[in-house]
Order: sequence, then structure tokens, then C-alpha cells
Amino acid sequence: MSNFQVIDHPLIQHKLSILRREDTGTKVFRELVDEIGMLVTYEVSRNLPLEDVEIQTPVAKTVQKQLTGKKLAIVPILRAGIGMVDGILQLIPAAKVGHIGMYRDEETLQPVEYLVKLPEDIDQRQIFLVDPMLATGGSAILAVNSLKARGAKDIRFISLVAAPEGVKALQEAHPDVDIYSASLDEKLNEHGYIVPGLGDAGDRLFGTK
Repeated sequence: MSNFQVIDHPLIQHKLSILRREDTGTKVFRELVDEIGMLVTYEVSRNLPLEDVEIQTPVAKTVQKQLTGKKLAIVPILRAGIGMVDGILQLIPAAKVGHIGMYRDEETLQPVEYLVKLPEDIDQRQIFLVDPMLATGGSAILAVNSLKARGAKDIRFISLVAAPEGVKALQEAHPDVDIYSASLDEKLNEHGYIVPGLGDAGDRLFGTK
């Protein structure tokens, strides 16, 4: 799984354990998705390119580092991906935000796209595609298809929990997309849910059933 990485920082693992608990309420769940998303992105952004820039401090002129290269876009897969956006924006406030809307057909378990709204210059941006769960991989694959169809080339997929089946499916469909997750879980069950997972992230984020 060369282009797949688990971000297993102790703070992330601690917060993820609370996130998984059945008795964690909507407010705390929402806060944790935000926080874990930010912590994972901190690691994902570790190798963003830097350039030298001359600045003036109160004491002297100096050459320091700032981000260079492509600008960033955060693209959540709706609904649940929206829960990760604010945390990432706290780290990278200048990033643009796009949206890709999907729902899962309960008969076929296949994703159906209903919305794509992206920054005009999406083809010139490095993209963080975010969804708390990488289960079957269907939504992620469809979202990457949509982004590539609009010229996107530099895409990183960020999730909180991933199933081996979803990682494998996304890798096979898009080997050029790096995949990051706070956890690689055991498997998918017969209903397409991640085990042990954390339930339905969208329902838990928004208090719906």
C-alpha cells in the first residue's frame, strides 16, 4: 500500500477512540471530526513546497520560508466531508473550498453524484479531497473522476477511518492519488459499513437517522 499512509499520532488515536464510541453525542462528535481532520492534514501537508522570501523583522532584514507552488483547494464529499473542512481551514485559511455531493443508493450500495461545485482554477490547485470514511471506495473514486474530468492533477484523499477494501479499490482506480487516514480498520460488513468503524458519519455529525 505504497501510496497509503496511516497518520497514527497519539493525539489522533486518542480522539479517534472517543469519536468511535456509541455514546459520543452530536456536539462532541462534530468537534472531534473537526480536530482529527486538522491533525491529519497537519501531517499530510508536511511536504508542501517552500520558497525563500525576504522580510523585515523589528530587528533586521532576514530570508525566511513561505509556502510556494500550487494553491490549495479543499473538496469535501457531501454530506459527511463537510465536517472536516473548518479544521483544515484553521490551518490553511487561504484555501478555496469546492463541494462534491453524493448519496448512496441503498439498493446497489453505489454512489450517485448530485452536485459538483469547484473553484474555477481547480486544474491549477493541489486538492485535499476529504471524507471521514473510506468504505467501499465508490464515492472517492467517483469524486476523483469528477475532479480529473475538470483538469485536476494533484489530488490527496484524506479520511478518518478506512477499510482495506476501499483503499484497494481507490488505489486500483487512481494509483496517482495519495491516500491518508487516521486508521486502517478491519473490514467492511455485509451492509458496506466499516468494522469497527464509527457508524454513519453523516448521521452522527448532523443528528439525523
